[in-house]
Amino acid sequence: MKKLTVLEMNRLSVSEFKQAAKMPLALVLDDVRSMYNVGSVFRTADAYRVERICLCGITACPPHPEIHKTALGAEDSVDWQHFDTALQAVDSLREQGYEVLALEQCEGSIPLQTFFQQPRAAQKFALVLGNEVKGVQQAVVDQCDACIELPQFGTKHSLNVSCAASIAIWEFARNLII
Repeated sequence: MKKLTVLEMNRLSVSEFKQAAKMPLALVLDDVRSMYNVGSVFRTADAYRVERICLCGITACPPHPEIHKTALGAEDSVDWQHFDTALQAVDSLREQGYEVLALEQCEGSIPLQTFFQQPRAAQKFALVLGNEVKGVQQAVVDQCDACIELPQFGTKHSLNVSCAASIAIWEFARNLII
């Protein structure tokens, strides 16, 4: 087997990416403090053509060298906007017809692998990802339509936010575009 070169992979240019159809998924980063996590989320969002990212509160915005270090240019391809609070982003997305979901461990949360087994009325989804220490703020959880969670089987109760985002984005891609 021969590894493919970048040219052989025939990836989209940034301008082609901007014009390409997107997965009907918006990401909301609720006070994510690590710029490396922000950059990693941008990179995964680019890989799966996520529609956009809402950067909220203390979440850093591009351009920034620490975001670029992990995003590797995805901060230029994926649309983003900043909101003062995640609540503002949730309200805006809901007004635009998104089903808003917190990726959080809550009473009655839906395991990610079963989320799409139930009929979904919404055609567009927004996924709220929380702070590395505190998770999604309770006030934001209260405004979400539902909570979904990643089943875990070890001793820890959480994953790194960019890792959790990647798993969830893949599950949305698998069910929405593949």
